[in-house]
Amino acid sequence: MDAYCLCMGPAKCALDLGDGSERGEYVDQDYILHTLGRPHRAINLMYCYYPLDKGWPTRASALINPGDKVGFAWDYAYDDYFPYQGGIEGNTLGEPFKSMIDVRRHGQDVILTLTVDCAVSDEQLVKIAEDLRPFGRLMLRINHEATGNWFAFNKRYTYQQVADFYVRFHTIIKQHAPHIRTILCIGDDHPDENGKMKYEDEFAEAIRVTDIWSTDTYVALHWGWPFDIAEPGGKSHKRTGNSETLKGFNFEYGRFMQRGGNTRPFVISEFNADGDVTGPYEQAEQLSDFYRRLPAEASCVTGVTFYQFRDRGRLGLEIQDPNNPGIGCAQPILEEYKKIMAMESYLPSMTQGEKANFPAQLRWGGSEDSDGLAVPLRFEQNPVFCEAAFTGEDVNLNLMMELNGRWFYKKPGVKTIDLGPAFFHNKLQGKQEITLRLFAPPPEGVNDLAQGPDWEINYYAKLYNPPELRIRYAPAIILR
Repeated sequence: MDAYCLCMGPAKCALDLGDGSERGEYVDQDYILHTLGRPHRAINLMYCYYPLDKGWPTRASALINPGDKVGFAWDYAYDDYFPYQGGIEGNTLGEPFKSMIDVRRHGQDVILTLTVDCAVSDEQLVKIAEDLRPFGRLMLRINHEATGNWFAFNKRYTYQQVADFYVRFHTIIKQHAPHIRTILCIGDDHPDENGKMKYEDEFAEAIRVTDIWSTDTYVALHWGWPFDIAEPGGKSHKRTGNSETLKGFNFEYGRFMQRGGNTRPFVISEFNADGDVTGPYEQAEQLSDFYRRLPAEASCVTGVTFYQFRDRGRLGLEIQDPNNPGIGCAQPILEEYKKIMAMESYLPSMTQGEKANFPAQLRWGGSEDSDGLAVPLRFEQNPVFCEAAFTGEDVNLNLMMELNGRWFYKKPGVKTIDLGPAFFHNKLQGKQEITLRLFAPPPEGVNDLAQGPDWEINYYAKLYNPPELRIRYAPAIILR
């Protein structure tokens, strides 16, 4: 069986996914992969770090007393995200590290959204940088939506202080984990009287030093959830047209370029149309229209994060079942989103090279820069059975595999993967050649210091033999 070198590169516009927040619990990547059929460029995880506060590291909503009045999602002592359990005060055995390991095992990069008390010391920030260092090309979104007024860091500090803290944290990251990219999320698509974004002057230095520019945008949002209901005439929800939103992205990027100088990636770090406002059918319709127009009408956008996979409200591809938090109820947008994921603009590039020799070295640099293998397979017709089996040392590999548009995960120790679902909804018509693609993300979710000077950005694995394929075109027994 022939195999060829294969390089995976970035999509024209990357698709990222939020998984867990103040509105929903983390859903494991096996479930998401089975549900959606392909991995994302990155998974956004949302945490907070307020170690100087009384009660830390208890989650903020768990600190309230029975008599406390809470009428808004951000009325708690500090931001109601999952507490970051690392740093000087903690360790890397809990969260977010368990979730980050799960994300990276499944061939995706990590976006860590972290809201932080601006009063923490340099020593505390250095320890966070050291915590995150082994997780490859992680993207760190520091104090997002920083020109708002709802998060604790905005209530406690001036916008200039928040901006200065961003620069301080970014500088420490670059000193101790330079491969990590920082995301500055301050975008505002409504220009002020001077044609600028809100608080653009205060964040001028942050705009200049950051690695990635970002904005959060919801074409529909019910920010009063869960304390009121969105009804006509209410004051806690909004809706915006797609054309206006797409135009706003181009304005924001123009302002970032004006203040930041050199070109860098511009991403939408949170995006959705809230079903509380639109209802489930128009949510699917508006989002489908948006994603189809985005690559052409706002080509400055290099990535967009759907917020989120499962939600207790109506901001998820699934709604959390109130009777059983471990169950998700798919919304109409889920099937539409699967179609969006198959669009060429949102698919990673795949470049096939020369013939590979075995044992073959596989390199995982991240979801936008990895070397794998391409194995051409010839099918006589749509198969009844299609399985990939691994033997010897290859059984211990951690693999992501793609066939006929569908991705599969093989964890270490698993010998056989059923590839049949690749043909359930995308059946072959007659004879056809299809390429099986294989990549090897780190099995422990972290890179290996022992692998050499580039360990921070690359993980290496060996595949000794191509998988053994069992392809059959008829049942084991045919009834006559």
